[in-house]
Amino acid sequence: MGNRRPLIAGNWKMHTTVVDGCRLALDLAKGWQSKEDREVLVAPPFTILSEVAHVLEGSAIMVAAQNVCWEEKGAFTGEISPTMVRDAGGRAAIVGHSERRQLFGESDALVNRRLRGALAFGLMGILCIGETLEEREQERTFAVLSQQVERGLEGVSAAEMARVVVAYEPVWAIGTGRTASKEQAQEAHAFIRGVLAKKFEKSVAEQTRILYGGSVKPTNIDELMRQPDIDGALVGGAALEAESFLRIIHFQ
Repeated sequence: MGNRRPLIAGNWKMHTTVVDGCRLALDLAKGWQSKEDREVLVAPPFTILSEVAHVLEGSAIMVAAQNVCWEEKGAFTGEISPTMVRDAGGRAAIVGHSERRQLFGESDALVNRRLRGALAFGLMGILCIGETLEEREQERTFAVLSQQVERGLEGVSAAEMARVVVAYEPVWAIGTGRTASKEQAQEAHAFIRGVLAKKFEKSVAEQTRILYGGSVKPTNIDELMRQPDIDGALVGGAALEAESFLRIIHFQ
């Protein structure tokens, strides 16, 4: 892992009301005392972003948006701009999540626009990539990951990469209970780092955090985090319960 500071991110997806979300945030704030050796982030729904940010104000937990538009303002019904995210207390944005790609048809080009928009307005961008089960069975995993990295980071400078996190989420492992083995995850992460080294340079690849996502649980976080190229986790279902997410945060 080198000098890369691990990041544990919880994606709440389309869950939690104001009351539920604030209670969860409060429980997390009580259970997580800042440690210099890792960072923690949660991504609540847009509807409670500001309330959760308020609850977590002064804590060691950052707040992120689950998606973001590339424009500051305008006629983009249903979208949320980077400045709106910042105004609500968000400091980061997830882009390219497989559910956005698979269910809502977001292309690599659109994901790239969202990422560049986030970076342009001072947000940290979490770029999600990952192959489907069909693509893995066809032995196209590396080709898919390479394409998603190349297209997702098009136009992003080496300097901007300091505010980019890559999240590898094999689509076949998200919400299915199936998890890539630690060997499969490490192999993919090492490959992604190699693509980054070719696209930018080795120093950029070495500083970029690459998270694993896909049915991350308290029972598998420790072995995943022992892999040299896994720098954290993007957690879905297990992030919705304080006890399980806190165990993941406290990985050993």
